[in-house]
Amino acid sequence: MPGPLFRRGKQEVSGKHRPLGPPRPAQRYKRTREALGATVLAARLRPSWSAPPPPAMALGAAPAAQLALLALLGTLLPGPGGAGISIHPSKAIIPRGDSLTVNCSNSCDQKSTFGLETVLIKEEVGRGDNWKVFQLRDVQEDIELFCYSNCHQEQTIASVNLTVYWFPEHVELAPLPLWQPVGEELNLSCLVSGGAPRAHLSVVLLRGEEELGRQPVGKGEPAKVMFTVQPRREDHGTNFSCRWELDLRSQGLELFQNTSAPRKLQTYVLPSIDPHLEVPPIVEVGSRWPVNCTLDGLFPASDAKVYLVLGDQKLESNITYDGDSVLAKAWMEENEEGTHSLKCSVSLGENSRRTQENVTVYSFPLPTLTLSPPEVSEWTTVTVECVTRDGAVVKLNGTSAVPPGPRAQLKLNASASDHRSNFSCSAALEIAGQVVHKHQTRELHVLYGPRLDQRDCPGNWTWQEGSEQTLKCEAQGNPIPKLNCSRKGDGASLPIGDLRPVRREVAGTYLCRATSAHGRVTREVVLNVLHGQNILDIVIPVVAVTLILGALGTAGYVYNYQRKIQKYELQKARKAQEEAALKLNAQSTPP
Repeated sequence: MPGPLFRRGKQEVSGKHRPLGPPRPAQRYKRTREALGATVLAARLRPSWSAPPPPAMALGAAPAAQLALLALLGTLLPGPGGAGISIHPSKAIIPRGDSLTVNCSNSCDQKSTFGLETVLIKEEVGRGDNWKVFQLRDVQEDIELFCYSNCHQEQTIASVNLTVYWFPEHVELAPLPLWQPVGEELNLSCLVSGGAPRAHLSVVLLRGEEELGRQPVGKGEPAKVMFTVQPRREDHGTNFSCRWELDLRSQGLELFQNTSAPRKLQTYVLPSIDPHLEVPPIVEVGSRWPVNCTLDGLFPASDAKVYLVLGDQKLESNITYDGDSVLAKAWMEENEEGTHSLKCSVSLGENSRRTQENVTVYSFPLPTLTLSPPEVSEWTTVTVECVTRDGAVVKLNGTSAVPPGPRAQLKLNASASDHRSNFSCSAALEIAGQVVHKHQTRELHVLYGPRLDQRDCPGNWTWQEGSEQTLKCEAQGNPIPKLNCSRKGDGASLPIGDLRPVRREVAGTYLCRATSAHGRVTREVVLNVLHGQNILDIVIPVVAVTLILGALGTAGYVYNYQRKIQKYELQKARKAQEEAALKLNAQSTPP
């Protein structure tokens, strides 16, 4: 079965070198670096000469061609006159669990002992007079390798640091909060299990495909790498993830990487203000009133939850969203008097905002308005009375100024003009600082005899023949009287209503009778129709009368004018006589 897939740079490659899993225990290695003893340490302190290394060996078991090449290179090493040891490769990095071929070359000018010193299990796979090739299998951890040579009673060594790399077994973004407020710092944790060398291992925090930060992986197991971000509104619904990167390009290899499963972040904004609750401060028992609750500045508003509660009863709400605002509408109905609390709560994310208002539920029935009796004969006394509940005051129209109270009364002598009169009673009650009004109205019915007057039935009509006219004649009374109008002489009925056109045959004098249980009344109606000679017979007398009246007016004016002149002359003469008498008296008086 192939190993897990990893990305090398931007390409995915198979982990065929068994990169995953913890390092195997080193118990099977019988020697350690300390077991080399003082010999190796002393050799490090002596000056040494190293022959040029042979070409690099390929990873894995050395084929026959490579061994032959190593033998050829061994014959080219320096001959007698010098002593030294060299190791190849001079730098090595392999996947964990892989094999490595190591060449130790000796330049001693006499027969000497040399070889590879390591705690790993080694196998000699090739040799020559001055070189040996060793195979190291299933390497699990970093280690330092030593090639040593004992020449002329001196020991020289050459070493190489073997680095083992392996990919992390697991990378994970720690769970995110269910909701994150916009603008508040959020600490994110990337957990990385395994992976080496840690000096080349780092973790990248991703927002979608965007790189937000990069940090090296520490020594913990699993390693916990922390990042701090400030989520934005546009980060709502965005995926965040962690990616480990093992960068071995400086070691001649590639960039390996793998990304964790994404986690979605939900951000929100809940304003610091409380919802606005619109509710009447007082409501009547059994009535239904609308309630509105609004809050602006939400994000995302569509995820906000709104609750309206009256007392301990949740109201059925109709919730609508508009941009960053939410509106909840409900109807409240309460049948118990008293003060009740109405609460509106808006929750989003992990927080909520709440507003509370008090609602006073009252009972205030209509005032009782009575007419005693409600139907009377004309000139009968009627008592009108209005009564309301205790604590309220009433006002009855038509009453004079009286002390306010729950009762008001008036008496009147009913006449025909009072028929169908409306009497109104207004009651007022103060509730929770507000005044509530209730009104009641009753109609009085007065029984009276028939009426036929000039307004409702004119007594004289004069029309031109052929014109279009409307004749009106109505009788008043309660109950409504029966009207009968007939022409004197032939008994023809008066043509009440539209006359289109007017004919001369309808002219005449009519007698109208209005009758009811309360009496009888009659009235003459004269209908004149002008036509032909009839017009001259009417016009000539009218002109004559006009001339006579004009002459009489002129004579009266002249007569009055003459009287005024005579009166003026008399007053003037009387004044002259008085002045003369005053002069005579003045002359007869002695000095």
